[in-house]
Amino acid sequence: MTPWLNIVGIGEDGLNALPLATRNLIDNAQILVGGERHLAMVDTDHPAERRTWESPLRKTVDTLRMLEGKRIVVLATGDPMSYGIGVTLAREFGKNAISILPAPGAFSLAAARMGWPLQEIDCLTLHGRPLALLNLYVRPDARLLILSENGETPAQIANSLRDRGYEPSTLTVFEHMGGEKENMLEGTADSWHHDHTADFNTVAVTCIPGANPINLSRIPGLPDDAFVHDGQLTKCTVRAATLAALAPHPQSVLWDVGAGCGSIAIEWMRCGGKAIAIERNASRCAMITQNAVALGTPALDIITGAAPDVLPDLPKADAIFIGGGIGTQGLAEQCWSALPKRGRLVANAVTLESEAKLLALHGEWGGSLTRIGVSHAEPVGRFHAWSPLRTVTQLVAVKP
Repeated sequence: MTPWLNIVGIGEDGLNALPLATRNLIDNAQILVGGERHLAMVDTDHPAERRTWESPLRKTVDTLRMLEGKRIVVLATGDPMSYGIGVTLAREFGKNAISILPAPGAFSLAAARMGWPLQEIDCLTLHGRPLALLNLYVRPDARLLILSENGETPAQIANSLRDRGYEPSTLTVFEHMGGEKENMLEGTADSWHHDHTADFNTVAVTCIPGANPINLSRIPGLPDDAFVHDGQLTKCTVRAATLAALAPHPQSVLWDVGAGCGSIAIEWMRCGGKAIAIERNASRCAMITQNAVALGTPALDIITGAAPDVLPDLPKADAIFIGGGIGTQGLAEQCWSALPKRGRLVANAVTLESEAKLLALHGEWGGSLTRIGVSHAEPVGRFHAWSPLRTVTQLVAVKP
C-alpha cells in the first residue's frame, strides 16, 4: 500500500529548512492540514485546500478518512511521533497509510543543548495535561525535559518543585529552539522570577532535594500516610503483595473495584499502567481524586457507582482487583467474565464470609490462595510487642 497521508514535521526555522523532497510534497499537495501557525508558513498563492484542526479532533480524523486518495500533507511541529499528531494518525490509519517526515524534536534539541544523554532523561509533556503529572517524576537527581502548555508553565513548575521540597532544583527554559528568536533562561526553583516566558518553550529540570523533600518511590508499597483515607485502605505491606500479584506493565488497564481511597489503582498507574477506580461512596471518590493529584496520576479514571452495575460500560481490563464487596451477588463472576485470556483477577478478603467466597472461587477457577499476616512492633510500657493486623486471604487467578 502506497502511503497517502504525509505528516511533515517543521522546526522553528520554518519551511526553508526542509529537504527538497519534503518541500516538493508540500508544493504538490492537494490538501494541507495543520494549525493556523503552520498553514501561515505556506505561500498564500498555494492552490491546495487548507484545513485547520477541528474540535473534537475526531472530526478531522473522520474527514481525512473520507479524503483518502487525495495528496494530503499534514503540517506538524518538530517530531510528530513525540506527543504529536503523528501518534493519533498512525493509530487511526496504520503505518502503511502514512509517511512521517520528522524534524528534530524539542526533546532532542534540548538534550543536545544541555549535553544530556536522552536515554537517561524523563521526557514528559504538560501541554494539555495537568501540572500534577509532574509529581510522578520528581525524585533526587532526576533530569526532566518538559514540553510546556504556555509561557506560565515554567513558573508553575518552579512552584510545584518548591511545594515538594525541591527548591534548589535548577530550571533551564529554551524559547523558540532552532529559530531566530531562540533564547535561554536559567534559575533555581526557589529564586525563579520569570512569571511569563515565550509560550513556545521547553523546560529542562535537574531535581535537587532541599532540607525536607517529599520522596516517594515508584516501587509498590508507598507508606500508608502518603494517602488521604478514612480507614478503607489496603495497608502498605499487603498493597505491595497485591500489586506484585496483579503484575502491572506499561499501558495495561486495571479495574480497581471497591477502590476505597484508590491506593491500588494509583500505585498501578505509578508503574506505568492505566486504571479505573470504581467506588460507590462519593466522599471516598473525592479522596481518590486528591490522592491521584498528589501522587502524580491525575489521569486516573474515577467512576462513582456500585459494582457490578457500572462494569458493563467500562473499557476492557487486563487485570481486575476486588478490594471490597467480593460477596456481592454476581460481582466476582462478572469481573471474571470481563477479563480477556490471560487476564488476572486478584481479590482480598478479611472476613470469614469473604474468605469462604474466595475458597469457592478457587475451587471453580483455580489459581492460588495465600494468607498474608503482618505484625508491627509497638510499645508496651517499657517494652515492645507484636501488634498484628487482620490477616488477609488473597486469591490470584489467571484466566486460561
